[in-house]
Amino acid sequence: MPTPTPLTGYTSYKGLPPLAGLCTLEEAARPGLSVEECVRRLKRFHYCFKRLHQILTARITAEPIYELKTAFAHHAYLCAEHVTALRTRIGEMREPPLGLEDVPHPALEAYFDEIQCAPTTEDLIWSVYQRAVHYLITEIELYQRETNPLTDAPSRRVLKFTLLELNEVNDFGQGAIKNFRAPSGGSTWLNILEALYEAGDGVYDSELDVGQYIARLRQYSKTPYQYDPLPKRDERFSDPWNQGVNAESFLYDPAKPARAKALMMLYKRLREIDVPEMMASIITQTPGKPWGYYRDMTRQLWDEARHAMMGEVGFVALGVDWTKAKITFNWSYRLNTECTPMERHGVLYFIEQGLMPRTGKRYEFEVARDSGLPLMATLQDFDWADEVLHSQIGRAWYVPQFGSLKESLDYGDAAWSKVLSNWATVKERGLTQHENWWPAVYAMACAAEGVQPDAVVLAFDETYEGKRADLQRIAAE
Repeated sequence: MPTPTPLTGYTSYKGLPPLAGLCTLEEAARPGLSVEECVRRLKRFHYCFKRLHQILTARITAEPIYELKTAFAHHAYLCAEHVTALRTRIGEMREPPLGLEDVPHPALEAYFDEIQCAPTTEDLIWSVYQRAVHYLITEIELYQRETNPLTDAPSRRVLKFTLLELNEVNDFGQGAIKNFRAPSGGSTWLNILEALYEAGDGVYDSELDVGQYIARLRQYSKTPYQYDPLPKRDERFSDPWNQGVNAESFLYDPAKPARAKALMMLYKRLREIDVPEMMASIITQTPGKPWGYYRDMTRQLWDEARHAMMGEVGFVALGVDWTKAKITFNWSYRLNTECTPMERHGVLYFIEQGLMPRTGKRYEFEVARDSGLPLMATLQDFDWADEVLHSQIGRAWYVPQFGSLKESLDYGDAAWSKVLSNWATVKERGLTQHENWWPAVYAMACAAEGVQPDAVVLAFDETYEGKRADLQRIAAE
């Protein structure tokens, strides 16, 4: 029979759960990690999330598969949120100066360098989800078991939510891995990653010093990573230079019916996949900002990816094959290759401000509401809310770099006009014939609904030649 202890003999008042429900007295009475060790591990988690955020963000643009673009946007945003939470918690733990920009160990840096330089989608998927995310889950679970659940309750709370979302990320990753072959370097490269990760925690068996050991293990990262700014799309995006349907001209025409306008808004939403492609370039190519900048910009990037998925869902719900709408990458391609990061941000902010008046997002919501399609009202309601937030993000991080709001808007206006006049050029080069895809998409929606197409709506054929998406004329080519 176990020997009674003061703990086993202790009872709370009226049998209420002890210790605010955090844990049992026995669990709280076990010594746990020191503050110093907690901070060391939390800083390691912080670094891992920060590097994953950077890696996933930087790969959005050149990743051709739409589902992976949107997933990387989501997972990068989650990483940014967990970086923010960890920075806050570490700052509470008697740790000035925080040293949050320091690299915990050179081997851990090399580990993430290798993942960042993964040469193919397959390599990236396997290294991020089968290695980085999996190892991070394992380490955080160990931390939760070893730290004292009472003394370190704030850290355990932060990490509880971290694990919840990391496991969801891992579920996605494992599902993705099933659809991709093993990395091009096979198990050898995965073993290299494992060795670097373990060395980053001080565990390696070698006669070499740590620097030599790391240098010998590096494979893809022997050459530093170079960001690829060229947006790429999978084969479903069959005509990415197409500018043959002026969605805004249709949407703002008072003679056009709301239900047809709803269909055009779905095209505009799905077309927003080019915003994450462009914003990823701003974030990746703008170093040295306060962490809040990267967190807020990544939130906006994720929202824009979510808007694209809203368009996808809306098309599918209406029985329309969205691949028949020619989703262009002209905007992100030209901004990424012809503008500085600051100019790109200027264009982004200028467009956001144009969405704030009554003729902007409020108008789109009202059209969606009047369309008689409840899903459309929901989609545009949240799209409107997100854009208000994005305008605030711009005011926080973009506008202060100018002398006035007007200067910031003029700068963005000029940058946008500079890159949107290639309608004839891409046609002459044989990149597109600017096919009018609208009649086929509209007819498909009408067929799914069981109604006859409106002849006037069906005949819409206005292009973007000589016009921007805000319907302003632009300079001739």
